[in-house]
Order: sequence, then C-alpha cells, then structure tokens
Amino acid sequence: FSGDSQALVEARKSLDGKTVVPGSNWVVIADGLARHGQYADAAGVLLGAVDKDPKDADAWLALANALVGHAEGQLSPAALYAYRNAAHAAPNTPGPPFFLGLALAQSGRFAEARSLWADVLASSPPNAPWRADLQERLTRLDALIARQAQMEGLPAPQAPVQPQAQPGTAR
Repeated sequence: FSGDSQALVEARKSLDGKTVVPGSNWVVIADGLARHGQYADAAGVLLGAVDKDPKDADAWLALANALVGHAEGQLSPAALYAYRNAAHAAPNTPGPPFFLGLALAQSGRFAEARSLWADVLASSPPNAPWRADLQERLTRLDALIARQAQMEGLPAPQAPVQPQAQPGTAR
C-alpha cells in the first residue's frame, strides 16, 4: 500500500467487514482527503471525529493511517497512540493490528510486524476474505527477514510455522 492512498483506504474498509460507508461523516470526508494524499487535512478532520466520539474505532484507525501517510510511511508516536485507541475501541477486529503491522514494516521493524500479523492470522476465521492476502504478506515478510539476516551475515531465522485458524476464534 506504500504510496497508494486509495488502496490504503479501501483496505481499511475491507478489513472492518463493513460493506457500507462508515457511520461517521467525519471518516467519509477524511477518506476522500486521504485518497488524494492530503493526509494532514484528513488527520485534522479525524481529530474532530475522535474528539466527538472517543470510542469510534474506524475514526481512530483512519487517523492512525493518515498520520503514517503524512509521515511518509513512518510510524510516529501519535500514529501509535491512534492505533492503540483503535484496538481498544474494537479489540476483536483485524484492522488495528494489521495496519500497525504495516506501519511497523514500513518503518523497518519487521519482527514486530511479523508478530502482529501472525497473531491476526492465527485468530482469523479460515474463510476471512483478507486471509490469503495476509498469508502472502507474511510469506514475503519472512523472505525479507531471511534476506536481511543473510546480508548481515547472520544465520537465517528458522522458517516459522504458519499459523492456522483456531476453531471458535475470529477477528
């Protein structure tokens, strides 16, 4: 998603499982701004949304993504705060850990990203529409981690066992 603001907005919407527009007009407006790369303006609008409703997980997640976009893919303390609030407001959804993992990976924190994504995958239903995409991202991240270790002259990490969905768990 790096550099593709439209894809980032669409991915956030697909992970929350909603097929309709967000319940908050603030988020709709901010999504339009983010799609055009106007992340600072989107963040400003979203601050209004979370101020009005501090339990709006979608607004917190959109705010976190806007802050990462504004920081050119880097995870700032403000974005981390927003991801944590999104996770607190909607603890059983995949969006906050997925996008935090994406921000961590973009910031070069691959092991942390991998851990988050593996947890999401392990607790996701086998028929989740985003599961195959996440599995592919984990595979690519594992390859990147192994290449990085090789370049640094370290032994390649053991290939992790890919998590399978646990019966009765869902995100």
